[in-house]
Amino acid sequence: MTTAHSPNAKRALGARAPRYAGSLIALHWLIALGIIGLLAVGFYMVGLPKGLPVKATLINLHKSLGLTVFLLVLLRIVARAALHRPPLPPMPPWQRAAARTTQGLLYVGMVVMPLAGYLGSSFNRYGTRFWGIPLPQWGWDDAHLRELFFGIHEAVAFVVIALIVLHVAGALKHQWLDRDNLLARMLP
Repeated sequence: MTTAHSPNAKRALGARAPRYAGSLIALHWLIALGIIGLLAVGFYMVGLPKGLPVKATLINLHKSLGLTVFLLVLLRIVARAALHRPPLPPMPPWQRAAARTTQGLLYVGMVVMPLAGYLGSSFNRYGTRFWGIPLPQWGWDDAHLRELFFGIHEAVAFVVIALIVLHVAGALKHQWLDRDNLLARMLP
């Protein structure tokens, strides 16, 4: 007799596990690639000396890509609310709680991080251009507020990195150790 937590039951469930809607899968991977690119560009550009022309180009790219990913995250939040999400495979309650908490905190980070960056940019004389289009500035040139918001932006970046590591580790644990085929729900 097999139970819901036995390896055979998990494999059988994983083999026929329902998948996310194609739009949610596409948004997931676009956002993931965007965030990885943003983190790479962000950490690289802050290490460049001031006044270097490529730094200004990278900062503007970072802002535009960040706002693009932010809009994709908002679209994904709406799509997740509207579209059916497949149930998680059988797992202990603490794992289910950890998965939901990690995903929830990832969404919070994906909203707070770009908002803090945009607000930080609003408190400087340069503002923000979205792929060349100037956006409204919600502030004035204020070094203290700029540093506050950029500090939040950077701190949330490190939290998001930790959450991504947990998210990926959890998915790989389910795929390789539990063998419940969890990844098949989100693969293109």
